[in-house]
Amino acid sequence: MDYDELMTFQGDIYLNSIFEPQDNALILDIDRCKVNETMESAIKNYQTIDTDETLPILRIEFDWYIAYSVRNEGFTVMDEYEVFEGNTFCIYSKSRYLDFVEVSTIASDSYPGPFKHYGIVALNHIIDVISQEPPTITLVNRTSSNTDI
Repeated sequence: MDYDELMTFQGDIYLNSIFEPQDNALILDIDRCKVNETMESAIKNYQTIDTDETLPILRIEFDWYIAYSVRNEGFTVMDEYEVFEGNTFCIYSKSRYLDFVEVSTIASDSYPGPFKHYGIVALNHIIDVISQEPPTITLVNRTSSNTDI
C-alpha cells in the first residue's frame, strides 16, 4: 500500500500513537473507525464512532522529515487558501503549513530538495508532515493476547 492509495480512503480514522523511533524519523499508528449504532445511542439520537478492532492498524512511517505538526482537531480552521488532493489522507500543493516551513526553516527546493506536505485528518488530531520522500505504509496486526497486568 502507498500514500496515493490512502488518499482515496473515505472514512474516519483515529490517531492511536505517534513516536520517533530515532532522530527525525516519525511513525504514526492509525486506527480505522466504524459508526456504532446501538439502541442506546439511537434513543439519544446520536452515534458514537469506535475503533474497528477487526482491522489492522495502519502504520505510516516517515524515514526522515523536515517538519511535522500535530493539532487538536477541535481548534483547526479550514479555509479556501489551502489546495490539496485527497480527503482523510491528502497532499497539499498550497498550505499555511508550507508557508510556515518556508519562512521558519532553510528548507527549499535547492536544499534539501523538493518536498511535499502530507496531511492526515483524524477524529482527534490533524497531522501535517513535510518530507522529501513519501511514507511507507504497512498494516500491523492487532494481538489478541494483550492483557492488563
